[in-house]
Amino acid sequence: MNHEHENFDNHDRENRTDNPSDSIEKRTADNRFSHAGGQGGYQNDPYQEPPVYHYDPSRGFTLEPPRKKKSGRGKAALLLAGCMAFSALFGFGGGVAAMKLMGQNQTVLYRPAENTVSDSGAAAQGTALSTSEIAALAANSVVEITTESTRSDFWLQQYVQEGAGSGVIFSSDGYIVTNNHVISGANKITVRLKNGESYDAKLIGTDAKTDVAVVKIEAENLQPAVLGSSADLQVGEFALAIGNPLGSLGGTVTDGIISALNRDIIIDGETMNLLQTNAAVNPGNSGGGLFNERGELIGIINAKSSGSNVEGLGFAIPIDTVKTVFEQLVTNGYVSGRAALGVSVIEISDAQTAMQHRVQRYGVYVVAVTPGEAAERAGIEAGDCIASIDGTVVSSLSDLKAELSNHSVGDTIKVGVIRGNKMADFDVTLTEQKPAE
Repeated sequence: MNHEHENFDNHDRENRTDNPSDSIEKRTADNRFSHAGGQGGYQNDPYQEPPVYHYDPSRGFTLEPPRKKKSGRGKAALLLAGCMAFSALFGFGGGVAAMKLMGQNQTVLYRPAENTVSDSGAAAQGTALSTSEIAALAANSVVEITTESTRSDFWLQQYVQEGAGSGVIFSSDGYIVTNNHVISGANKITVRLKNGESYDAKLIGTDAKTDVAVVKIEAENLQPAVLGSSADLQVGEFALAIGNPLGSLGGTVTDGIISALNRDIIIDGETMNLLQTNAAVNPGNSGGGLFNERGELIGIINAKSSGSNVEGLGFAIPIDTVKTVFEQLVTNGYVSGRAALGVSVIEISDAQTAMQHRVQRYGVYVVAVTPGEAAERAGIEAGDCIASIDGTVVSSLSDLKAELSNHSVGDTIKVGVIRGNKMADFDVTLTEQKPAE
C-alpha cells in the first residue's frame, strides 16, 4: 500500500469512476466545492467532525463531545477533483536544473510580457483586445493533459484509472505548468497540443501546498504563454479561461471578470490564497489558464464551486505565486524551506475508514516514519495518532498543516500522540520537507 509523503492528503477519498473528469466533493452547510478538473469520482457523504481531544498539561488529553463544523470565508471545504484518495501518496521526486548555460546564454523558462512581441498591435501597445483576439493569442499555449494511474479499491484489488485536466506552456522547449491534483499518483502523463500532437510527459516537480506541478515534454518551438502580473489586478477586470472541460473539450474558451481577490480557501487541508472568477470552469479545466484583456496569463485554474444552487464561483492560483513555485520546481524538484515532521499520515474521519484501518477513534494517524528523519529520531512510531502540536489540539489534516506552517526548519516542537490508550509527548526538531526518492 502506498502512502502520502509529507503532503498529508486524506487516504480514503477515491471512488472508482468511468468518467475521468469527474470530481470529488465535500458538502458544506450550504454549498459544495470541488476542484475544477483532474481525476476521480464523487464522494457525497456529509463531513463528519471527528472527536476532539482537549489538552491540559496537568491532565493530558480528555475527550470532548463532537463539535459542529463552523463555516466561514477561510473554512470553505474544497476537495480535489481528480484522484485524491492516494493523490500525493506516491511522492514524486527528482528535478532537473532550471538554467542551462550555453556560453553566456541562459535558457528562458517562460515569456514575461515585456519581452514578448505579439502579432496583435493592440497587445504590443498594452491595450485591451477583443475576446476572439485573446483566444487566438493564447489558445496555442494551453494544452490537454491525460493521466493513467494504478489504484486499489476497498478490497485492495488494483485497476487503472484515467484522468484529465489542462496545462499551460511556460517555455518553448516544453516546460508546462498544471495542478498538482491533476497529475498526483499518475503512472503515465500525456500532453496533447492545440495542433493535435501528443507527447509523453516527464514529471519535473510538484507542490501540494500551492497545487502547482511542472511537467516537461520533448518538443521545440512551442508557444509559451505571455505572463502577466496578479499583483495589480482589480475586481471587475476582464478574465478569460481556456482549458479542457470534461476532459474532452480541449481549447474551450469562457469569459467573465475577476470577482474577488485574495480569497483564503481551504483545499484538501491546505489554505490557499486564490483569485475568484465567474468565468465558467468545469471538471477538466484544472491546470488551464486564466488570461486578462491583453492576453497575459494571470492565473492557473484549480477549483470551482459545484453546488447545485451555486453559479459562477471559479478559483485560480495567482500567476505571481505560480512563477515563484515554477522556478523552484524546475531548479530543485521541490519547494525548499518547508518544515516537515518526516512522516506519512492519513486522516480518519468516518466509520468505514476507521474499520478499514482497524482503529477505534478518528484523527490524524502516522502511517509511516521516514528513516533517519525528525519523527523517527524523536521516537514517533507508525500507528501513533497525532493529537497536539505545542499543546494545540490536532484533530484534522488542516489543523496539522496549519500548526506546521507556523514553524520553520530547525524549530523544535512538542508533538502529543495517542499510542494505544496512553498519551505521550515527543520533542521533534523539524527538518526540510523534500519529495520521496
